[in-house]
Amino acid sequence: MMITRFAPEHITEAIALRRDLHRHPELGFEETRTSEVIARLLDGWGFKVTTGVAKTGVVATLGDGSGPALGLRADIDALPIHELTGAEWASQTPGKMHACGHDGHTATLLLAARELANSGTGGTLHLIFQPAEENDAGAREMIADGLFDRFPCDEVYGLHNWPSLTAGTFVAHDRDMMAAFAIFSVKLTGRGGHAAMPEQSDEVIAAVTRLTNMLQDIPARFLSPLDPGVISVTQVNAGTAWNVCPDTAELRGTIRWFSDTANTELEKQFRRATEHIVAAYGCTVEIDYQRRYPATVNTPACAEIARSVAAEMGLDQPAVTASMASEDFSFMLQEAKGAYVWLGTAQSDNTPGLHSPYFDFNDEMLGIGAEFWCKLHDKFFTHLG
Repeated sequence: MMITRFAPEHITEAIALRRDLHRHPELGFEETRTSEVIARLLDGWGFKVTTGVAKTGVVATLGDGSGPALGLRADIDALPIHELTGAEWASQTPGKMHACGHDGHTATLLLAARELANSGTGGTLHLIFQPAEENDAGAREMIADGLFDRFPCDEVYGLHNWPSLTAGTFVAHDRDMMAAFAIFSVKLTGRGGHAAMPEQSDEVIAAVTRLTNMLQDIPARFLSPLDPGVISVTQVNAGTAWNVCPDTAELRGTIRWFSDTANTELEKQFRRATEHIVAAYGCTVEIDYQRRYPATVNTPACAEIARSVAAEMGLDQPAVTASMASEDFSFMLQEAKGAYVWLGTAQSDNTPGLHSPYFDFNDEMLGIGAEFWCKLHDKFFTHLG
């Protein structure tokens, strides 16, 4: 693994910090302990620390606000998943775990912060520790709470570990990185009845089964193969007994896309298929359709800067496609120029993926990620300072 600028004892302390955060996961807008740990460390290193941004967000600043301003972001929240890693530092809170590596992102940016505290930044550096990335749009809430008014950034960057990529590889696309997404809930209501006499009921089970298949086929039949989109039904709830045809059924899921064309077509066909299939079975329907995150789209010039830093570090940069997963850093990229990047963190050929109960952040990548942040900082202020 490449040599970094960090003292061995600082790497050891960063690993211990990461594992401490892993033991104490907190969900979105509940990250009180996590924020306190972050704020205490940054204050001790000489940063001007602002807490309570969007409830539990932390922003740490070097500089007086003059000159060029750079923002570096780490997400800090955990997921509602019961951990199964068996690690010594496994979650001590049943039903909550850092299954996406946000503990690693936080420790990585803090390791960089410790080094940058004495860098003599020729401008202003803002370190953004963001709550509630998972589902609750913490980035949007920080912006609504005045993030970029109070802490203006000429450019802002986010880094995410990527366990499906070889450890130490790096990806930053010129534009599309992560898809937009919406969530949906469809509730069907009809006549219930005896399972032996299905003709006396409206078969909400049959309707919801047919609808599940139809919805997931929509992208393949109504979008160009060159314009990606996906519909996934992730929950189906119906029935309470072996011998009862229920009178209600509900399905839920997500829709993901990049282009405005795909967005419009997917929602149109989703509603059309739902209404027609439900009507064919004589049921009624309630649809709850919510657009959540826009697509994460990089500024090409910023992506090029990020790639040049990775190249200087000797990191391989494989050709991989954008992800259909979603990320609320997209809201920050709508407000400021910047880029979202992936750092490969695979520990083996079968490294558990993001959101797996067996996932754990690869601690060997803490120094690599922090080195990227430091070199990006240096390049930004050398170029614009």
